[in-house]
Amino acid sequence: MTIPTDRKYSKTHEWVKPEADGGVTVGITHHAQDMLGDMVFVEPPAAGRQLAADEECGVVESVKSASDLYAPVSGAVIAVNDEVENTPEKINQDPYGAWIFKLKPDNPAELDKLLDAGAYQALADSEAH
Repeated sequence: MTIPTDRKYSKTHEWVKPEADGGVTVGITHHAQDMLGDMVFVEPPAAGRQLAADEECGVVESVKSASDLYAPVSGAVIAVNDEVENTPEKINQDPYGAWIFKLKPDNPAELDKLLDAGAYQALADSEAH
């Protein structure tokens, strides 16, 4: 699968897509869902919650294991995707379309610390071997 170039990536396998309103949309990567397997449960952070960058903020569970979600940047949770809470398999079907939550970043410059698609591809490749 090709990694979309319109977003940034964390070392903990979250993708971050900047939006026109200054917010960011967050989900997990194809690599992450591929490692986890069939998703059975998603617990996003609560709307309104203030997060620090790299803070553990939710959980995704599959038939194989559970994995923590981490805030890619500091900010307030402004929306949660109820659809993936109710049908977590949407993450397996379309990991770059099935977002989990949206943040309003406290400091948009933190996005510059995240990986671009090429750097994330290198990280994913290094973990696959």
